[in-house]
Amino acid sequence: MSIFTKIINGEIPSYKIAENDNFIAFLDINPNVKGHTLVVPKKEENKLFDLSKEEYSALMDFSYRVAKALEKTIDCKRIGMSVIGLEVPHVHVHLIPIQQMADMQFMKKEKLTTDEFIAIAKQISDNFE
Repeated sequence: MSIFTKIINGEIPSYKIAENDNFIAFLDINPNVKGHTLVVPKKEENKLFDLSKEEYSALMDFSYRVAKALEKTIDCKRIGMSVIGLEVPHVHVHLIPIQQMADMQFMKKEKLTTDEFIAIAKQISDNFE
């Protein structure tokens, strides 16, 4: 069972932004920048392209909606998207508010307090449609 499945099951707390029957979005606890969000299918699947075409399309649709909420909340030039999948064996999309290419490199991390995480998650959630 992946750490994301434990989050989905409520066994591990998260800073949730949005959720439906098939997907959940929450803040990355080790963010590249403020607002770095993970979008995760509730179905535990290791690799992105092992999802069915329908599941993949639905994941991208949900990610799009989360990205639009991020754009309304975090001042940034773009919302970067990355799917790497090596660190956790459960499909997940990184949505990262970026000012520069370096924000996508997973080298520099932002330190946030619990209160900052809670406030950011609420602001993004309030903008989710």
